[in-house]
Amino acid sequence: MDGGVAPPRSPQGDGTAALDRRDLDWWIDRAVQVLVFLGGISAIVFILGIFVFITREGFGFLTTAFDAGELFTSPRWRPTSENNPTYGALALIAGTASVTGLAMVVAVPFSLGAAIYVAEFARGRTREVLKVSVELLAAIPSVVWGFIGLSIMNPLIIKVFHVPVGLNVLNSGLILGLMAAPIMTTIAEDALKAVPDTYREAAEALGATRWQVVYRVALPAAKNGLVAAILLGVGRGFGETMAVLMASGHSIHLPTSPFDSVRALTATIAAELGETAVGSDHYRALFTLGILLFAVTFVINLSADVIVRGIGKK
Repeated sequence: MDGGVAPPRSPQGDGTAALDRRDLDWWIDRAVQVLVFLGGISAIVFILGIFVFITREGFGFLTTAFDAGELFTSPRWRPTSENNPTYGALALIAGTASVTGLAMVVAVPFSLGAAIYVAEFARGRTREVLKVSVELLAAIPSVVWGFIGLSIMNPLIIKVFHVPVGLNVLNSGLILGLMAAPIMTTIAEDALKAVPDTYREAAEALGATRWQVVYRVALPAAKNGLVAAILLGVGRGFGETMAVLMASGHSIHLPTSPFDSVRALTATIAAELGETAVGSDHYRALFTLGILLFAVTFVINLSADVIVRGIGKK
C-alpha cells in the first residue's frame, strides 16, 4: 500500500451512470454539434452539386459539337442558325473581360482609398457611419444598379460624350465598379486592421508622419490581404449578371473602345437559357459557358483564399 487515495471506479455492467448522463442538455449538445457540422460542410456539398449539375448538362456538347478552337478564337456566336450554327465565345469573353477590367480601374482606387481612411484616419462616429454606409451599398440588389445604369448613366453618357448609345463598356464598367467596391473596401479594411499596432507605434517613434506610417508600414504589411480583396472584387465582377445585362447594350462584337456595346458570358446565359430547347446543342453550349465561368471564378476565389492564408502563416 502506498497510502495514496485510489480514484473512484465507474460502475460496470448495468450502465446506469452512462444513461444518467444522457439528459436533455446532452441531447441538445449533440443536436447542436450535428447542426454545426452540417452547416460547415453544406458549402462544400452545394459547390460539388452545382459543379456536377453544370458538368452533366454540358457534357453532351463537350463530347459532340465542342470545338475548342472555335469556342476560344471565333467571335461568331450564332447557336440558332439553321444552316451553320457557330459557338464562338471570343466576343463574349472579351466583353466580360473589358467590363470587369474597367470596373476594377474604377473600384480599386475608391475601395482602397476608403479602406485606408476608415482603418487609419477615421475615428469614433465617423468611422461607424462610414462602415455602415459601405455595408448598405453592398446590400443594394444588382437589378437596382442595372436600373441606375439604364435610366441615369445611359442618357448621361450620351450627353457628356456625344455618343449614339450609352449602354456600353463604360456604363457597365462604372456600375460594376460601384457594385464591387463595398466588398473590396470591407476586406481591405480588415487586412489593414490586422496589421499590429506595434508596427505603427515603432514607425511613429522613429519620427514618421501619419501618411508615412500608412504608405511605408501598413500597406506593405497588409499587401496580401489587399491583393485578396482585389481578386474577390474581380470574381464578383466576372460573375455579375443582371446589372451587366441591363447596362452593357447586349451586343455581340469585339470591343475596341469604352463606348462599344458588348455582351458578357453571364448575360448570354441569362438571356438565352430560358428560350432554348432542353437537350439541344444550344442548351448544352450555354452550360459549357457556365463551366467556363465556374472554372474562372473558382480559380480567382482559390487564389484569394491562398493569399489570405499566407497572411496567417506570416
